[in-house]
Amino acid sequence: MEFFSEAVIALQRFFDMGGPVLYAIFFVLLLMWGFILERLWYLRSVFPGEVRSVIEVWDRRKDTTSWYAGRIREAMISDVNQNLHRNMLLIKTLIALCPLLGLLGTVTGMISVFDVMAIAGTSNARAMAGGVSRATVPTMSGMVAALSGMYFTVRLQQRADVETEKLADALQHH
Repeated sequence: MEFFSEAVIALQRFFDMGGPVLYAIFFVLLLMWGFILERLWYLRSVFPGEVRSVIEVWDRRKDTTSWYAGRIREAMISDVNQNLHRNMLLIKTLIALCPLLGLLGTVTGMISVFDVMAIAGTSNARAMAGGVSRATVPTMSGMVAALSGMYFTVRLQQRADVETEKLADALQHH
């Protein structure tokens, strides 16, 4: 229990060091990871059932070779593709937002440095250090938050594209 309370205190110090912008970055990070985890869950749990259902519907069709059947096949693949790519644009937007929020933290931190310089002059290095940390910590946090989601987003995008192609091939050969 002591480790947990120390971790909370360290996290609180980190948020204090970076200023209020860190709370916004943290909120965006939680949203982003919520959507990423939802997509991973969808691919593992829901998607296989959808594929089986679409293939069963296709196999029950008598006509699979006409122009009309081809359009139905394309519509079925398109529906599955849409489901695979759901929320991907939102995840990418949240990833892009993280560094921008970090930049906002940089600007607000530098403003506090300039405030200290205006009031105390350049001789008060300790007072200026607080503003410098408020300028650098959000920048680093925004970048790390964005990088944490980029890898998984690229993998999710690739997996969605591959699964769409697999479904198209499966419907072509049935």
